[in-house]
Amino acid sequence: MQKQGTVIRWDAARAFGFIRSPDTSADVFFHVRDYRGSAAPREGLAVVYEEIHVGGKGPRAMAVQPAAHAAGAFQPRPPTPAQPASVPPTRRAPAQGTGQPQASRRRRPAATSASPAAGSMLIHILMLGWAALLAWGVWAGRLPGWVIGAALAINLLTFVIYAIDKSAAQNGRWRIKESHLHLLGLAGGWPGAWFAQQRLRHKSRKAEFRAVYWMTVVMHCAALGAWLGGWLR
Repeated sequence: MQKQGTVIRWDAARAFGFIRSPDTSADVFFHVRDYRGSAAPREGLAVVYEEIHVGGKGPRAMAVQPAAHAAGAFQPRPPTPAQPASVPPTRRAPAQGTGQPQASRRRRPAATSASPAAGSMLIHILMLGWAALLAWGVWAGRLPGWVIGAALAINLLTFVIYAIDKSAAQNGRWRIKESHLHLLGLAGGWPGAWFAQQRLRHKSRKAEFRAVYWMTVVMHCAALGAWLGGWLR
């Protein structure tokens, strides 16, 4: 289905960018080979495109072209004797028969924005509690001091691994196994994994991956609490 949006990011060196549309909750990736304009894309350019979803990697735009060019290409012709002027253009047909007003369909992403906000608040509370537990464990002598540095290192490593996998997905290279990403989260890198999912928009829309991710968060926090409480010693 053809959608409208605005280019919010364009990387000329790597020949890809992202489109933001009111009809899609996430920014839409597109490559220069899918662009149909005569001039190079730029940030702030209004475009129309066809949206596809491949392998749970998030939305991707195909047949991207400037909105002004598309409007000229689809300008309706004057009616001919075989087609009375009162007949509406056939390209409006997809908007009919949906049983739902077009304006309400455009507002759908705003109606679902409460769920990500709730998840973001929960994960930040968990991060604060996790950091407080680590600090208390070191202060009380139940954890060695190097644990703080190790926690920072594993989270930085996790973010970098997510970035490498994101780049591999965009350039068709060998991917990192999802099980390895989950092991990093289980080892204590789950805060870094969350920031990577949000900042890089990687693995943030795949429901199955997100469910396993939350399991690693719960398992890690439960194991840390059990160790500090003396139940695992």
